[in-house]
Amino acid sequence: MKTKIYYNNEQFIAGTTLKDSTELEQNNMALHVCTSPDDVVINRKKLAATLHCDINDFICTQQTHSANFHRATLDDKGFGAQQQDTAIANTDALYTFEKDLILCSFTADCVPVIFYNDRHGVIGVIHSGWQGTVKEVTVKLFQHLIETEQCSPQDFHVQIGMALSQQKFEVDADVYEQFNRLGYADDFMYYNAQTNKYHIDNQQTVKRQCELAGIPSHQITIDNTCTFLSDQGFSYRQDKQCGRHLSFIMRKS
Repeated sequence: MKTKIYYNNEQFIAGTTLKDSTELEQNNMALHVCTSPDDVVINRKKLAATLHCDINDFICTQQTHSANFHRATLDDKGFGAQQQDTAIANTDALYTFEKDLILCSFTADCVPVIFYNDRHGVIGVIHSGWQGTVKEVTVKLFQHLIETEQCSPQDFHVQIGMALSQQKFEVDADVYEQFNRLGYADDFMYYNAQTNKYHIDNQQTVKRQCELAGIPSHQITIDNTCTFLSDQGFSYRQDKQCGRHLSFIMRKS
């Protein structure tokens, strides 16, 4: 099974699964877009085995391009792991202070954000498609962690995962205007007069959102792999029937 590991230290392991033609459904990890739910569960069990845990340690959500987040506890263990209808509803970001829980986020062009705070022991995942970015899901979660959970922004380490590149993320004026209204995304957009389209770097916009929350730039890393251009990427823009990557993080016991 092809995975890319971003962090693997004494406290945390995090990474993402990759498209793999040798696996069932090309290593699709999403129950909400699949031919066979059983095959997706098999893929997830293989991932769990590589992480030395059980599929029922996974916590999954029903992503809706919202700015909603959820603090996961041990009571949420296994939600959405083997059945989509048990996933946490209407939620696009998860965080927890618990150990041995796998927090999951599913993407195919959208920006996955994985983070940990080694001083406070909190981990999290965020699904930030363009709608989540303009709703500032990342900003809102980090503000909550700083203000409500008493986390220091200087202690966060953020991995922005593989996503649709600026070259391939072309949009019309309506989406451009929503990014423009943010007031800090201008440097990450350009206009192509030949196609009458705007090109947006969603990853860099999300990075700026992390910086605005107070997270030091040198603690934010971007995976520049384009999900459209890479043969290891699932791209909804390229193929509406495609599978999904699973971005994950776990705090080790």
